[in-house]
Amino acid sequence: MADKPMADKPMADKLMTFGEHLEELRTRLKHAAYAVIICTLVAYFFSEFLFAFLAQPLVVAWNEAGLGPPRLHFANPIEPFFTFLKLSLVAGLFIASPVVFYEIWRFIAPGLYRNEKRYALPFAMASAVFFIGGACFGYFLVFPFGFQFFLGFAKSNMGRMESLLGQKVGISLSHTFKLTPTLMMGEYFGLVWRLLLAFGLVFELPLVIFFLSLAGLVTPGRLWRFNRYFIILSFIVGAVLTPPDVITQVMMAAPLLVLYNLSILFSWLFARRRAKIKARQESEPAPSEPPPK
Repeated sequence: MADKPMADKPMADKLMTFGEHLEELRTRLKHAAYAVIICTLVAYFFSEFLFAFLAQPLVVAWNEAGLGPPRLHFANPIEPFFTFLKLSLVAGLFIASPVVFYEIWRFIAPGLYRNEKRYALPFAMASAVFFIGGACFGYFLVFPFGFQFFLGFAKSNMGRMESLLGQKVGISLSHTFKLTPTLMMGEYFGLVWRLLLAFGLVFELPLVIFFLSLAGLVTPGRLWRFNRYFIILSFIVGAVLTPPDVITQVMMAAPLLVLYNLSILFSWLFARRRAKIKARQESEPAPSEPPPK
């Protein structure tokens, strides 16, 4: 059997040992960590602006609920500092995401083929775009609706509760009964950054399936047959990655299902293109060997 052309041979000239794999992993993690640290230090100088930006959906929902001036509290003097520090770390991770995903690709590249090396930079950029795009989906679409819905309990429930106490129980309230939210800045940011990371990771699904298709581990037919099970799996993922409420679980499961079916389409297009290339190569006549001298 004739040897494969050089373009189809693995990038590495020889198999890497276990120690070499560990050394490669250490190098890639070091480069990614340097990028995240540098971006975190830069983001810390804008931490107050970033926190105000993340609090904007809450402020809008607070005002629409008619709860008075928006307020966030902290329980101890060091809570704002650590909150801004964690905020800078999360922002640094998002800013450095192209470098992080590029280093991930560089780590797995030795097991691929030489002609697949060209996917490194597009993979890194597309991963960063999907990662940041998922966070933007959560910030611009999920947060306003979610915060408005949950803060609405502080306004809508009071009339029913006061009516219940006055008519059913026979108690006359001399003062207005109020349910007032007391939000801590650390807890609020903890909820926000978990949701942002969750939506960012969920939006990486098309690229993960594309890579599995590139490696030949999945096919469009298998992905389509798994669709019925993925519906259940998406709601399980939404329940694990979001707070324990139905609204945010559905708002995460829905785009997850859409992304999965788009991934099936991408996998089918890629498999079709690869089949055409293979058929064209097989139809080409083999190069004749030069006559012996």
